Amino acid sequence: MNEAGRFAALTLDAVERRYGRGETTVEVLNGASLALLPGQSVALIAPSGAGKSTLLHLAGLLERPSAGEILVGGKPTSTMSDDERTGLRRGQIGFVYQFHQLLPEFSALENLVLPQMIAGLARAEAAARARELLAYLGLAKRERHRPAELSGGEQQRVAIARAVANGPKILLADEPTGNLDPKTAGHVFDTLASLVQATGLAALIATHNMELAARMDRRVTIRDGRVAEVT
Repeated sequence: MNEAGRFAALTLDAVERRYGRGETTVEVLNGASLALLPGQSVALIAPSGAGKSTLLHLAGLLERPSAGEILVGGKPTSTMSDDERTGLRRGQIGFVYQFHQLLPEFSALENLVLPQMIAGLARAEAAARARELLAYLGLAKRERHRPAELSGGEQQRVAIARAVANGPKILLADEPTGNLDPKTAGHVFDTLASLVQATGLAALIATHNMELAARMDRRVTIRDGRVAEVT
């Protein structure tokens, strides 16, 4: 629990990540610590090669740290099995990438229904939840369209809806507006900000867009393998 009395949704505690062995070892993170609170959007701004992707992979339980601890909802994950980590990731963490990665053969609605059914939800309930999310994001009339029939901004909004379809507590986004023009990027960011506030998500968003970063609650960077606040 932090000084404000709220439990962090995600905590990285003195995390280290090294690749290779011996003289070929590359140290990407060295004692990186970060806490994300519910309802908070945090911009991760750092130059290429600083370790942004590594940090996001670790935060999303896609990789294990070389040292340190990652806690989700206050629960340590270092001793969890791969199956336990997969279950936690599926239920608690949503991902948004620069390229939407929607399934091209399925409609917008179906792209939201599938992950919910994989998580165990009945099709009818999953479809109802999907329609609710698409309507919230202004895409109710586009639910039957396949990704190729949607604009870039619409595709990314569908990707955001898919990321939160299972009701995660944490949203991790890697350059979610990097492939969009400035106006569309602004609309997509507004979508993210609205969802964070409406659902109490803890969001960590890697971005090179300083204008959008300035609109988030906090800004952090990576210096010498550690997370530092940007004022």
